[in-house]
Amino acid sequence: MTPLFHPHPVNDPLGDPAVYVDFLFERRALLFDLGDLAALPARKLLRISHVFVSHTHMDHFAGFDRLLRLSLGRERTLTLYGPPGFVDQVEHRLASYTWNLVHNYPADFMIIAAEWRDDDTLHRAQFRCRERFQREPLPMQTVENGVLLDEEEFRVRAARLDHDIPCLAFALEEKLHLNVWKNRLVELGLPTGPWLQELKRQVRSGAPDDTSIAIRWYDQHGQHLRELPLGQLKHEVLRTVPGQKIAYVVDTVFHPENARHIMELIHGAYTLFIETVFLEQDAERAASRYHLTAQQAGWLARQSGVQHLVPMHFSPRYSDDPEALQREAMAAFTADT
Repeated sequence: MTPLFHPHPVNDPLGDPAVYVDFLFERRALLFDLGDLAALPARKLLRISHVFVSHTHMDHFAGFDRLLRLSLGRERTLTLYGPPGFVDQVEHRLASYTWNLVHNYPADFMIIAAEWRDDDTLHRAQFRCRERFQREPLPMQTVENGVLLDEEEFRVRAARLDHDIPCLAFALEEKLHLNVWKNRLVELGLPTGPWLQELKRQVRSGAPDDTSIAIRWYDQHGQHLRELPLGQLKHEVLRTVPGQKIAYVVDTVFHPENARHIMELIHGAYTLFIETVFLEQDAERAASRYHLTAQQAGWLARQSGVQHLVPMHFSPRYSDDPEALQREAMAAFTADT
């Protein structure tokens, strides 16, 4: 199938952890963590609509300023999610700059910051450029089953982990993947085009099979219009397959409760981006710094039925041989298979 999401790490494994997720057919992207973003060109950064921040240690949040600077003077909204206390931290970061001239900007860039609290509420505030990024409270929302963002095609789910502070892990879940049988379109005398997106939207929304789908196209003979029922098109043109799932896990210690939360979140993921900070021979150091070893990360991925493992966030102590972390993680991931 043609994947909807195209994820890739922003930096090499020894650099700041961050994963950029591009969307197929859309000028849109998501970002997991806000470490050093210098490797991303401006055009890619400006596609980002939502950022999911695990916690605000510098290597996970220092890129905030670059994204902010690029967004100034543009009519856009950027939504950020983080752990408890995150809204205050965004407010304080914005307050560290002087904004006396931004009322002259032609566009009103806005940041929405949201923090997931332990009582499963999402506390939010907005910060508008034209208002000098003064905090404006937004209505509180309830979080069910860890779902922070729920859109038509996908959801983003989070889990709380222990890094000696609350740290969030995330899973991006496509709700339903719909492939188009192009040979069936030819057989039915139907074109490709924007109507297929409307067809998929109606299928995902659970519309009745007798819903009429308008199919318009142009050729050398002029404009054409056909209307066919959703049920027929769904049966003859579309193939439904399980949706894509991408998981992101960083900065957490290995203990039973954390392992349970991680495995519940990443279960069945197509791709898992996970920290492999230390080698197993340094497990005591890993535990004292609330990080995973490469072996622990590989084991978690194997136990959870992950298909593809991407080790990341290597400790610089292994800079002479970073592949050792890769080898240990993959050995644990592929053991007994």
